[in-house]
Amino acid sequence: MRIVFMGTPEFAVPSLEVLCDDHHVVAVVTQPDRRSGRGQKYTPSPVKKVALAQEIPVLQPESIGSPEVMDQLQAYEADLFVVVAFGQKLPDRLLTMARYGCVNVHSSLLPKYRGASPINAAILQGDTITGVTTMYMASGWDTGDIILQREEPILPRDTAGELHDRLMIVGAQLLRETVEQIASGQAPRIPQDHEAASFAFKLSKKDSLVDFRKSATQLDRLIRGMNPWPVAYTYVGEELVKILEAYPSDEKGAPGEILAQEGQGLLVGCKEGSLLLLKLQRPNAKAVSGVDFANGLRLCIGDFLR
Repeated sequence: MRIVFMGTPEFAVPSLEVLCDDHHVVAVVTQPDRRSGRGQKYTPSPVKKVALAQEIPVLQPESIGSPEVMDQLQAYEADLFVVVAFGQKLPDRLLTMARYGCVNVHSSLLPKYRGASPINAAILQGDTITGVTTMYMASGWDTGDIILQREEPILPRDTAGELHDRLMIVGAQLLRETVEQIASGQAPRIPQDHEAASFAFKLSKKDSLVDFRKSATQLDRLIRGMNPWPVAYTYVGEELVKILEAYPSDEKGAPGEILAQEGQGLLVGCKEGSLLLLKLQRPNAKAVSGVDFANGLRLCIGDFLR
């Protein structure tokens, strides 16, 4: 099958590799190189690196809907377009350009958690099960007919990063099965229940503030759900401090109050219960244990974090 693949981040790489093994990927579309790192050098996306290694033509449009890009894609005479975390909304014309349409891999069990951050949302909401959906793309965000779904358990201490890494493998496996079924004419089309839909909005750094006036359970989910990005944080005075690892506790205390040192952790009160802060990071410094963090700032039991 002739396939045009559209994707950008690491999550999309296993899916591209599966397609390269099984089919003829005639082109890859990915986001333009972006500046990153301390030197702010232009860096290719993970998908572009794989495509170049496979000697696949790469398109990097600022807007995939431009007439020139649309003409280029039409010329490939693709049987199928596959989209995995591409990062741009596709114009309606593109959805029907290929023989079998346009298929997307989405990291939730649709219609739950449509949108940009479904993995984070599943942890923030305390879900114990999530998964991956393949679907035919439609005009709306993640509204198309479902092809296949596969569940994946959320483990009690999963971070968003750990769950992401498992789901990208599950997604690639499900994509392989999906394309096989499409090619054989056996792929189902299951309309979504739009009344049951929920939406996971794109995250920003302000969403990851740790407010100790919330329960320890809520904040534990927040810290895990925001790891590795945008990373949970609090303030000590005016200094922003990242919280990389914590564990909920039943101990009681005033919200934000340092209650005790337990092992290498720093126990801090919440609205309900408390949090044992295990790993923190000050600006331009390496991550340290809760105890080393407190010693570095000369924090004592009874002091408050904001």
